[in-house]
Amino acid sequence: MAILYLAALAVALTGMVMLDRRFTLFFWRDARRAAIVLAAGLVFFVAWDLSGIGLGIFFRGETSFMTGLVVAPEFPLEELFFLTLLCYLTMNLFGFLSRRSSRPSAAVARPSEGADSR
Repeated sequence: MAILYLAALAVALTGMVMLDRRFTLFFWRDARRAAIVLAAGLVFFVAWDLSGIGLGIFFRGETSFMTGLVVAPEFPLEELFFLTLLCYLTMNLFGFLSRRSSRPSAAVARPSEGADSR
């Protein structure tokens, strides 16, 4: 049971990758840009977590579902996977919403009714 949370995060990340590939949301649209955005998001959130840990705001919760491996004091391995999932989900959501907003409206795409078609 010690790996259950990490496995669930890995399954969710796999789902994000599959959605991205199927609908060409972010990485499959521009892999270089997506890698830069993902890395920047991870750096930001890891710095946020580490500063919160340093200030005594964040603490690691012990459960039987976690591996117990820590990357830094009070910073579990699962947190990296969670932050990656959070960033990837946001990137896919942005890709989905930007695709929907860039589609032409059906009313604009249709020729006007009653127009002379000579």
